[in-house]
Amino acid sequence: MLSLNNVTMKFGGVVAVNQFSATIEEGTIVGLIGPNGAGKTTIFNMITGVYKPTEGSIRYVEGKKDLEVSHLRPDQIAKAGVCRTFQNIRLFKDMTVLENVFIGNHLRLKSNIFEASLRFPRYVRQEKAFYEKALYLLQKVGLEAEKDELAHSLPYGKQRRLEIARALATDPQVLLLDEPAAGMNPQETQDLMRFIAEIQKEFNLTVFLIEHHMDVVMGICEKILVLDHGILIAEGNPSEIQNNPKVIEAYLGVD
Repeated sequence: MLSLNNVTMKFGGVVAVNQFSATIEEGTIVGLIGPNGAGKTTIFNMITGVYKPTEGSIRYVEGKKDLEVSHLRPDQIAKAGVCRTFQNIRLFKDMTVLENVFIGNHLRLKSNIFEASLRFPRYVRQEKAFYEKALYLLQKVGLEAEKDELAHSLPYGKQRRLEIARALATDPQVLLLDEPAAGMNPQETQDLMRFIAEIQKEFNLTVFLIEHHMDVVMGICEKILVLDHGILIAEGNPSEIQNNPKVIEAYLGVD
């Protein structure tokens, strides 16, 4: 569903990502790993329109849809079907859990501001549908009981789930997760692994994730890409990556 071809990102004289090429197949869970500063989040930022690649192309293919997304705005890319979460949680912390998910629906809003202000019937119908959809998503991620609580009052693990629920409200086909297990304890990490596998099947998603927790990556990813200093040094299944000399050298160095 995603195809990155010789993608390069330069910041002045610094090459953050160099000639990166990869294919993310439909319906898979793919991991992107590498040491700190390897350029992983930069790749996510290019896919989602935060950065425009210096060179190369990024294509999103879904059914008859075939888009070059390299030069689209983030909102256009999200509307096409590619959504993400962030390494540092970015919830609307002073809004309720339900309101956070409700806002994710607005990408699909067909009414204009005039209809919304005067509460025309079409807007009221959409508002009701969005409310029911938000409740459904909260039920799926186990947060229905907390729907009226403020987002900042949730424990860390539940805030991660809420951010994913908000992303799901945009109706994505491809979900990008940037270090979803960051800051979690071992039990929360195990719960997250099950949760990602469940939503991937439930919503028929293609999942591309960055993660430093090797238990998560090796436990749920079918394919793993390894980045070092902005260069793709290996790709393969978990067993192949665990035994790849280049990967071992990148993480542990050589004697």
